[in-house]
Amino acid sequence: MMRPAARTARSASLLSCGVCHLLVRKPPGAAGPAGRCPRCGAALHSRKADSVARTWALVIAALVFYVPANVLPITKVTSLGVVQSDTILSGVIYFIHSGMWPIALVIFIASVFVPLLKLLILMLLLVSVQRRSRWRPKDRTRLYRITEAIGRWSMVDIFVVTILVALVHLGALANIEAQAGAAFFAAVVVITIFAAMSFDPRLIWDAKESNDEPECTP
Repeated sequence: MMRPAARTARSASLLSCGVCHLLVRKPPGAAGPAGRCPRCGAALHSRKADSVARTWALVIAALVFYVPANVLPITKVTSLGVVQSDTILSGVIYFIHSGMWPIALVIFIASVFVPLLKLLILMLLLVSVQRRSRWRPKDRTRLYRITEAIGRWSMVDIFVVTILVALVHLGALANIEAQAGAAFFAAVVVITIFAAMSFDPRLIWDAKESNDEPECTP
């Protein structure tokens, strides 16, 4: 028995507002932006405009900033006249040598592993969309959702630096100052958040939708 492919919003001429998620019927013959959402006034699009190009631009920018974020010092600590500058990785190594493995693990995962993993996942999704891949769309959609959800947690390192800089001002006894690495790292986190927001996960399903054939079931 032939089972027809599931009907989609696009085939039914329906658009979802990207702001308030109201489902709106597309005017017949409309090309490009299909008017405004009647509830919130946002422009309606079947897919986010230039999603792939904008996401690639943001991913490349984040990769450029990722190198100085991990190479340049993130803090400068003055303690009893001794000055020491630390990068993210040197901070991780310090906590490991001090026996504070949990803190080292949290910093490494949140500040090194997660931003890089997020960029790699976004590049995988972009390449798969451009190649119109039909490979495991559900799993790729889950990857996107995970990437969008965990990206903001990389800001934990910046929050720690901000708190320390604000609290530790004891002159020659102890003083902590933020360095250039903190600015680059914050840029990486913010840019990757925007990159995830600019990517349209519906593009993952377009190749499957355009090539879907009725399935045969006994």
